[in-house]
Amino acid sequence: MSIVQIGLVQMSCVGDKAANLDKAISRIRVAAANGAQIVCLQELFTSLYFCDVEDYDNFALAEAIPGSSTDVLSAVAAELNVVIIASLFEKRAPGLYHNTTAILDADGKYLGKYRKMHIPDDPAFYEKFYFTPGDLGYKVFQTKYAKIGVLICWDQWYPEASRITALMGADVMFYPTAIGWATTQDEETNADQYNAWQTIQRSHAVANGIPVVSVNRVGYEQDGAMKFWGGSFVANGQGKLLYKASHEDEETKVVPVDLSQADEFRVHWPFLRDRRIDSYQPITKRFIDEA
Repeated sequence: MSIVQIGLVQMSCVGDKAANLDKAISRIRVAAANGAQIVCLQELFTSLYFCDVEDYDNFALAEAIPGSSTDVLSAVAAELNVVIIASLFEKRAPGLYHNTTAILDADGKYLGKYRKMHIPDDPAFYEKFYFTPGDLGYKVFQTKYAKIGVLICWDQWYPEASRITALMGADVMFYPTAIGWATTQDEETNADQYNAWQTIQRSHAVANGIPVVSVNRVGYEQDGAMKFWGGSFVANGQGKLLYKASHEDEETKVVPVDLSQADEFRVHWPFLRDRRIDSYQPITKRFIDEA
């Protein structure tokens, strides 16, 4: 299959977990009705972004994967014949939690999960309090429509993660995301941050010759102190923007992506051919000190 219809669900969230899940399902239905074959939801879509504070009560939001949410979404995937990429707060065992994305195939089969590898810790993004770094490695999933790679939010800043995922055979790379601006921040800084965020991900598309899909949440949270900047987008394997969502509105969009272009891009820009894998050992070091 050359052309795959990619659905993006950019939405705001509320404090009611069931309401967020219902809202996401309604958006999946809209995307499917418009031809979507693979639908990606934003990071931690069943809740507000709770990592703005270090609060033990928030661990009650976590769930088993597979579990109740994936059971519901599996039924929706099978009914609509769509692949669903669902980012959830995973309770693996008592005291052990991950930021995890589940992949549900178009027949409803649970294909597996990816656990976020890079965990940030910044003001209002205290993820290290909640999440153990992923231990499943980088993953690709053979779905009905494409072999997909999935990374999560902070992973998107690391070219090593995207390269490894591409080398594992991903046809397209997805980034469920939750990132925003402090509402006290000036507009120039906002623009610089968004442009950096988009640019680094488009660079992964260029370096690997495959499309990148990034899906962010939108709206005000943290009692209005944080505005999640939306701006979800799709870029082809040369980094060309095929779609960009607004910074203000909820959007459900279906974007056709041509997976056959990867061969042409990689032939004409043969980055994979010219990699000097014999010279890359230093990349495994934390830092290279001068002798």
